[in-house]
Amino acid sequence: MDINPIKTEEDYEEALELLAGLWDAKEGTEDFDKMDIMATLIDAYEKKNFPINEPDPIQAILFRMDQQSLTHNDMTVYLGDRSKVSEVLNYKRGLSIGMMRKINEGLGIPMNILAKAYDLDKPTRPQAKARREAGKRAYGG
Repeated sequence: MDINPIKTEEDYEEALELLAGLWDAKEGTEDFDKMDIMATLIDAYEKKNFPINEPDPIQAILFRMDQQSLTHNDMTVYLGDRSKVSEVLNYKRGLSIGMMRKINEGLGIPMNILAKAYDLDKPTRPQAKARREAGKRAYGG
């Protein structure tokens, strides 16, 4: 088995080609072990060289709302009355622990994202759109 570390973009491209050639390897074979090692090396290289930043909690909520076609009115279940919904989604009010738990349970957004610190300020419309787009990128949307 001749496997080398992935240090350059060229090494990375070669590793991807090798992995593609091993994709149908049967479990318990040397090729399967080689595929497993290559996948681990590729994953480590990608995490180091192509990091994906997690969205802030509001980006994540806005993205999930977009995915599920939820309105501000729908969010009252998780955030409280309509004024609280507006304040939270416009970065005027922080999320409480209770809100985070309800959103986690109801919308499936991970707690580590909901509990992430973020700035409370009012974004302009282009900023809000940029934040939603960042959320989409982070979730692969």
